[in-house]
Amino acid sequence: MGSMSREALGSARSVLADLGGSADLTTGEQLLDAGRVIGGSVQLQAYFSDPSTDVAVKKQLVDRLFGSFSEAARALLVSVVGSRWSSSRDLLAGIEELGFRVIAFSAPQDSSIENELFGFDAVVRSDARLELAIGTKLSDASAKAGLVQRLLGDKASPQTLAIVSHLVRQPRGRRIGELLRTAAEIVADQSDQLVATVTSATRLDTAHLGRLEAGLARQFGRNLRINQVIDPTIIGGLRVQIGDEVIDGTVATKLSLLRLQLAG
Repeated sequence: MGSMSREALGSARSVLADLGGSADLTTGEQLLDAGRVIGGSVQLQAYFSDPSTDVAVKKQLVDRLFGSFSEAARALLVSVVGSRWSSSRDLLAGIEELGFRVIAFSAPQDSSIENELFGFDAVVRSDARLELAIGTKLSDASAKAGLVQRLLGDKASPQTLAIVSHLVRQPRGRRIGELLRTAAEIVADQSDQLVATVTSATRLDTAHLGRLEAGLARQFGRNLRINQVIDPTIIGGLRVQIGDEVIDGTVATKLSLLRLQLAG
């Protein structure tokens, strides 16, 4: 995301903070609905991301298109389209992130949207046919959302269901695993936490995970949630990714480096 887009997103997040409790789950769902409407029209994307168009005129179109939405949702949308974005793609990403943050904000204190997203990611990765059914471009978006509803149903919170249903309906060229992990990072950040994706050859026990989580929290200065990924091909060791930072201590990587050194 470009610097103008980051600034625009920051302004929208300030508006969200000012709205407080008036931005609820319905507000978040309406933002995601708006993102899909705008994302489905090249003309709307160009119009709303054009910095030369007057903000008041954009607001009129927002009111005309989304007049049935809550006042909070329309206020957030006006904040988004009234800012300068580096690209229409960043504009859509901004609406999506804002929707996820509102949804995360609406969740009860004892809920764990991140864990539910990670759990769904693990289920999808373990079933190639399911991953294809959810990720294919050939399937109707509503059909994929219906599949998500059947899979999650009452097994997940309404917040998680809203996020996953949106992602499968508007993937924007991204794979489902990437979508879910990005959404989990946004949700965690809204709660002032980080997500550490830990890849290991076998599942780590609770004690090991606890020590790892505590150590990473001290290193990064924030609370963490760990997303554990099992990959037998790494042979041993751990690969930890937090945002763009990667700590790779896997045996497979060390062997690969050793082979390169020997070849040189």
